[in-house]
Amino acid sequence: MLAAAFRDAGMEVIYLGLRQTPEMIVEAGLQEDVDVIALSILSGAHMTILPRIKKLMNDKGLTDVLLTGGGIIPSEDMDELQKMGVGRLFGPGTPVSEPIEYISAWVAENRN
Repeated sequence: MLAAAFRDAGMEVIYLGLRQTPEMIVEAGLQEDVDVIALSILSGAHMTILPRIKKLMNDKGLTDVLLTGGGIIPSEDMDELQKMGVGRLFGPGTPVSEPIEYISAWVAENRN
């Protein structure tokens, strides 16, 4: 599980579990004062869920929080989502070290 890998890499992780609505995810991010919201989407709903979360983040003032994630997302959708302000996305088979390095570098650059 990626949450455990992030935790093992020294990140504080708040795992919300499955079947969370975009509203629940953003509210948790707001309440917990997070640096990053990361999602794993395997359902194919990435073009619905990620833009909705990004809009809610912007509406709630979380404009300085990274939205990233991964799953079964075609590269053309990844490009479109990045144009919307979503951070780098990772596909199946990506070594766990890549999202860890990406998030760590983003936080170091944007939070320290």
